[in-house]
Amino acid sequence: MARDKIKINLDKLKTYPISKRKCKVRHEDFAKPPSKAALFSDFYSSLPNILAGIDFKAVVEAIVSARNKKKPVIFMMGGHVIKCGLNPVIIELMKKKVITAVSLNGAGAIHDFEIALIGRTSEDVPDALEDGSFGMAKETALYINGALEEAVEKDIGAGRAIGEVINDEKLSFRNQSILYNAMKEDVLVTVHIAIGTDIIHQHPSFDAGAAGQASIKDFYNLIEEVAALGDGGVVLNIGSSVVLPEVFLKAINVARNLGYKVKDFTACNFDMIYHYRPHQNVVTRPVRSGGKGYNIIGQHEILLPLLAQAIIEKI
Repeated sequence: MARDKIKINLDKLKTYPISKRKCKVRHEDFAKPPSKAALFSDFYSSLPNILAGIDFKAVVEAIVSARNKKKPVIFMMGGHVIKCGLNPVIIELMKKKVITAVSLNGAGAIHDFEIALIGRTSEDVPDALEDGSFGMAKETALYINGALEEAVEKDIGAGRAIGEVINDEKLSFRNQSILYNAMKEDVLVTVHIAIGTDIIHQHPSFDAGAAGQASIKDFYNLIEEVAALGDGGVVLNIGSSVVLPEVFLKAINVARNLGYKVKDFTACNFDMIYHYRPHQNVVTRPVRSGGKGYNIIGQHEILLPLLAQAIIEKI
């Protein structure tokens, strides 16, 4: 049976005045034009109140509020943050009592230590891989692997132990080290090691048992900091696509399992591209029961100095 043919008559379409339409973009939210010799505060105020412009300002306000309320502000960072030359920015935020805890993966600790040792880091991997010399610098392995063994002896975490070695050995560029300055400023610093992922694991001096014990100590230290995040704390993941988002998810789960009300905090992921785990494990899942999550994409070497300057202007 043939159905009746539908005839479209556009003259019968319903319209409404544009004044009644809800709009997501308003001219009041536009950026302000640049001006020569403007103050940073003028530049910051000139950013558009649209998309990441809103989110960036919300993160700044959350961090400033957390500092004022003496709540945790945790910076979780991959090694690329250090390789982008951002140690002085992070160190200044520690000195200004903004950052209460820094969490690094194994690579982050290695790059930071090498900066303290010789003021340089980040070898040319493709060239070194050709002849098997990649990661074979002896001092890096001997010092850090030794520090992990000392961590076990002293019953301290990996982050504190490496910071103490940098201090005890009076390494030439220690003032540029996050690990060293965290120790000086009494800021918690934790290192989370995935065995087999770091260059020092290739060396005969590596003790997997010591690394595991030092790292689990830092995991417990991080849980204690995460347990206090509720009602106004902030956690940022910067440039770690797997290890630290996974560690954070387990830390917040343990804290909640033990009865701590870890909700109504701010979580933000800063990275150069979108990654699944940071978005899910930092920005989305942990704040389902209360809080705000933000994902801001951009180059670390530009975004972090902007973030730090905006924070310092407000405190």
